[in-house]
Amino acid sequence: MTRSPRTGMVVAVTGAAGPLGAAVCRVLTRTEGIRQVVGLDTTRPPVQGVTWRRADPVDPALAGSLRRVDALVHLAVDVDPGSDRATQRTANNRAASIALTAATAASVRRVVLITSARVYGAHADNPVPLAEDAPLRALRENTVLGDLLDIEDLALRTYAGVSVAVLRPALLVGPGVEQAAAGLLDGPRLLAVRGARPHWQFCHVDDLASAIATTLIAGLSGPLTVGSEGWLDQDELERVLERRRIELPASVAFGTAARLHAIGVSTPPSELSYLVHPWVVGSERLRDAGWKPTHSNVEALTEYALARPLGPRRLRIDAKGATAAAGATVALVGTAALVRRARRRRRGV
Repeated sequence: MTRSPRTGMVVAVTGAAGPLGAAVCRVLTRTEGIRQVVGLDTTRPPVQGVTWRRADPVDPALAGSLRRVDALVHLAVDVDPGSDRATQRTANNRAASIALTAATAASVRRVVLITSARVYGAHADNPVPLAEDAPLRALRENTVLGDLLDIEDLALRTYAGVSVAVLRPALLVGPGVEQAAAGLLDGPRLLAVRGARPHWQFCHVDDLASAIATTLIAGLSGPLTVGSEGWLDQDELERVLERRRIELPASVAFGTAARLHAIGVSTPPSELSYLVHPWVVGSERLRDAGWKPTHSNVEALTEYALARPLGPRRLRIDAKGATAAAGATVALVGTAALVRRARRRRRGV
């Protein structure tokens, strides 16, 4: 779409220099009804046509960078599993709080926050797909997911004159997105829990960017889910990634994950629930507003696989990666291999 140089809203984007921020800025600069895109970051966004204002999202002075801004998209959320957890949690909560209070102080009319469909939690009784107004049943733990739940709490508060929308994407993949699957897709074998029938749904960053544009132009508020249509089962996932699964009984998988977490090698064992139970979303409100994804689940996953070829470097668990779910996945896959070998020995194979 071609935007008018004289009419339309001015949209500011925190975290504009990051991969997701750059993708969002590129889409917004091409969106009819948006006159100007202002990138708020400590470095210049790598997108032509974006007005850069140097700003630190954890500095209350952010309000001064929101002059003559109509809408704010807050993307300055640290999801890197290698970050120091205490520092990360403080920064994520502070940045979201400042974004909302600064928008109120600067008379910004709309704010868009991004969390994740994982906030619904993965439960056996989840309907497929989940309704956007379904209760948030994810466990509030000291993880990035816990930070996102805190951001959801902030969004529920009343901010004078500000309309707040919260987008909850499925498993986010695309150029520059690291740890998209929290390490669950990053091993020589795909970890599976015996008897489980996981539902794999993805959201390409470009589709999230266009969903943000639709949210702004349509004036949507409240919770909005974003994802490719439908889902993939485990067999389809393995075909796309060209890898096989290795299974563990649920008791072994969750027990091992708990022991690894206790010594600081992984995220909480509750993360494995997302391998077992469904958490598919339908994006009903965005679709009603005219949005539709341009990537299917297969296309989004294929791009992810091509961008992250499996190799020796992916299997090394260094000091930074030892706290990531990827490290837990590799360790659990190794456990599964040991379990399988032990069974063979007992059978005399």
